[in-house]
Amino acid sequence: MFNTIYIESQVADHARVAEICARFPKATRVECDRYGEVFNPNAQDFRLQKNNPALILAHKHNGHVLAAPQGYGIGGERNHYFSHMLNCLYDCRYCFLQGMYRSAHHVLYVNYEDFAEEIERTLAAAGKQDSWFFSGYDCDSLAMEPVSGFVEHFLPFFAARPQAWLELRTKSTQIRSLLKVEALPNVVVAFSFTPDEVYRALEHKVPGIERRLEAMLQLQQAGWPLGLRFDPMIYQDDYQAHYRTLFERLFSRLDSGALHSVSLGTFRLPRGYFKKMVQLYPDERLFAGSFETCNDMVSYPRAQEQEMTDFCTQELLRHIPESLLFPCSLGA
Repeated sequence: MFNTIYIESQVADHARVAEICARFPKATRVECDRYGEVFNPNAQDFRLQKNNPALILAHKHNGHVLAAPQGYGIGGERNHYFSHMLNCLYDCRYCFLQGMYRSAHHVLYVNYEDFAEEIERTLAAAGKQDSWFFSGYDCDSLAMEPVSGFVEHFLPFFAARPQAWLELRTKSTQIRSLLKVEALPNVVVAFSFTPDEVYRALEHKVPGIERRLEAMLQLQQAGWPLGLRFDPMIYQDDYQAHYRTLFERLFSRLDSGALHSVSLGTFRLPRGYFKKMVQLYPDERLFAGSFETCNDMVSYPRAQEQEMTDFCTQELLRHIPESLLFPCSLGA
């Protein structure tokens, strides 16, 4: 899976590093002072690296828990995110990460205990109020689980703190860590979907819709709260038929009573990210569509965006109560 593993000197003797390296005995190991030496230099070839990314094992020094952007959330008033990883195993053409980072290598911060301490401090500041923590902002929460052991480490932490809510956002089917333990009412496993036509064109390396649906059904049977995330919605000719088909496919098999939440969000990117992504993939049809820039954010024209949101909202409300639906206004 990884041919090269870079290891920060500070974590070279960390037990988690030893466990991870043992999974890849043939990988070349390269020690470095700070991961930025590998991850941040200019003139890196993101597309080339994406074909064979390296793994970088590092220590995160600060910013373990951050306030979520305004409009990002599923009903809670205190929303935060934390990123144990940078970058994703998958290769979705619409993903903002490829516009954010110069490198396609994967950074895994191994000092989970420091993340937990900062979450604990955040909870203390909130008193008895519920707080949400979103883990799939800069990566996929589950895709690297066999290597990272991230979920396995944090489930006991959240099990002991019912006022702390965790969202695991994913396109992965790596659910073994979840099925090994009793379901937690304050941990929502949220799966992202686009219509099959979009999936096949834009979501490279992602498990198919049916495989993700089967994973959800297993988790549903085990009692885990589930989420559905249609974010970003991607415009295409006859998008109405494609999204209606997707919704009917999912809700014909999922128990709506097992759903914690459903969210919608349209395609949006900071202008700088969008420009970089167009440079990376100049022939990508996605970027040849009609877009407009407002407040330094690139998105579909407002009327088109509203039309998609209204249509998908109406279709979803045929399957779920309005109380479960959360439009995402991030960047609006």
